[in-house]
Amino acid sequence: MSEATSGTLKKTPLNARHRSLGARMVEFGGWDMPVEYSGIVDEHLAVRSRAGLFDVSHMGEIEIAGRDALKAVQLITSNDASKLAIGQAQYSGLTTPVGTFVDDVLTYRLADDHFMLVVNASNIVKDAAWISQHIDGIGDAAAVNTSSRYALMALQGPAARDVLQTLTAVPLGDIKYYWFTNGEIASVRGTISRTGYTGEDGFEIFVPPASAERVWDAVLQAGRTAGVVPAGLGARDTLRLEAAMRLYGNDIDDTTTVLEADLGWIVGWKKEHFLGAEALRRQKQEGVQRKLAGFEMLERAIARHGYDAYVDGKKAGQVTSGTQTPFLKKAVGMAYLPASHTAPGTEFEIDVRGRRARAQVVPMPFYKRAR
Repeated sequence: MSEATSGTLKKTPLNARHRSLGARMVEFGGWDMPVEYSGIVDEHLAVRSRAGLFDVSHMGEIEIAGRDALKAVQLITSNDASKLAIGQAQYSGLTTPVGTFVDDVLTYRLADDHFMLVVNASNIVKDAAWISQHIDGIGDAAAVNTSSRYALMALQGPAARDVLQTLTAVPLGDIKYYWFTNGEIASVRGTISRTGYTGEDGFEIFVPPASAERVWDAVLQAGRTAGVVPAGLGARDTLRLEAAMRLYGNDIDDTTTVLEADLGWIVGWKKEHFLGAEALRRQKQEGVQRKLAGFEMLERAIARHGYDAYVDGKKAGQVTSGTQTPFLKKAVGMAYLPASHTAPGTEFEIDVRGRRARAQVVPMPFYKRAR
């Protein structure tokens, strides 16, 4: 992320709100986005203890519809979309023929023959082209990039449900985790999804872009007494890292397979075929050579993205994400290491600005909310 200075950056429908609230804006994936308002630590702790409201309208939406829509989704994604009921979502991978990531996605089943994939902001154009190419000729299925139809906000934290409930007649307690429904929010028709990227309970809200400011303002006003704050990409990143959620471009990309990323649970192993199925089945049988592992620093040092990892004095991997976490107050991260050195308790070293610092593999996630 870099300071936003260029007038060519794309802007979400809430851009003016961020600037009026004094947010520090940065360039992220070609978008002009808020990285922080009151400060990353303050916003992180607010989400863990109360709630924070994020603008994630930079994310993309690609819809696939037609009689063969399920067949198309099954081909291009790793998870088993046939298990989805209407109104249910799942985390999945958009995979290459060698089992690596084109992107990671959320798959929503809108109807029997209608799906929506929520994709990462920097990958929208690439993903849309990849999907269209690979479902071409599959039958009655068409993919459309519908990102411009949606503004997307995420209200995350223990107070999220009670605050949002004041703005909708939809019984939010009835929406199970990774399910969604349609209804009005602050008198605006939209979709409410019990999903998020913070490790907390919460909701993601899809509304028309023209109504985004109205809903944003209403949520902040309704949450004022509960201590809800606007939150930026900085806190979103530290929150997702505490929850060990992967970030495309850091922890996963087109050089890392689903199994190397330790995400075998998003593979529909019983599916007859999908892009990358043969490679992943072979890798599952033979075992991976490297694997993404969580770690905690054993001495005073912070390991960040790109730092080299050493096992027995030899370079053996690289940190993909790392920081000093505001809530846990520990320096943690994720790194690709030889699979033989990824058991919890295994020690290794990380080159932190020219100094080797000790680290230890620990189970993920680092943070898990009380149920």
